Amino acid sequence: MHFPGSIRRNQALDKPLEPQKRPATRICPASVTAAALSALELLKDPHLGLALPCQSPTRLALLSGHYLYYHYGCDGLDDRGWGCGYRTLQTLCSWPEGQSSGVPGLAAIQAALEDIGDKPPGFRNSRNWIGCVEASLCLEHFGGPQGRLCHVPRGAGVLPELERLYFHFTEGGGPVMVGGDADAQSKALLGVCEGPATEAYVLILDPHYWGTPKNSSELQAAGWVGWRKVSSVFDSSSFYNLCLTRRT
Repeated sequence: MHFPGSIRRNQALDKPLEPQKRPATRICPASVTAAALSALELLKDPHLGLALPCQSPTRLALLSGHYLYYHYGCDGLDDRGWGCGYRTLQTLCSWPEGQSSGVPGLAAIQAALEDIGDKPPGFRNSRNWIGCVEASLCLEHFGGPQGRLCHVPRGAGVLPELERLYFHFTEGGGPVMVGGDADAQSKALLGVCEGPATEAYVLILDPHYWGTPKNSSELQAAGWVGWRKVSSVFDSSSFYNLCLTRRT
């Protein structure tokens, strides 16, 4: 189902893990955008080398292009508990070249959302979360890949959207941001796989990692990027929004 026009833009679509109103915190200045982020040692395509989740899959589709793995604290800012949506958005912005050039910093994202009227004054320098709707607005604002929204109603689960995701990836699509209400943890989907039985899997990139990963193998071993069963990784009591990226 496409994102319904009946949902108001200011309606809470991706609820935070913690209360929405948070004390202001000093974060990186708005000028910290692509130039400063380009100096980071971010891992590129950390899913490469992962084993498939099942033998003899009947269908398999992965994103095309390249991306960088943005996660908690990767730019020196402690955004644990509120920054997962921003980090997933940054990963989307790094696609399809896998470069930090043009990827906005967190303060620049907040400033943009306030300037375009999506957020009220005071959103800058806050710990307020963002979700898929804000991500799609920022992709357009910063001239990144195109972001197409899809809404999955509460109780439906993501399983019915596998066909859409399979088509998205086989047609050259990029990472897909996903977030919900009961399940508020933002994450990126990088691929889908269906086994010979009825089990289906999605390849998930989790931005909640804190630290400095040495290599992709470390992230894979710890489960920060990996295949997950659709039946267990998504909450059937939660609605979900998807932001599917594709080349402009």
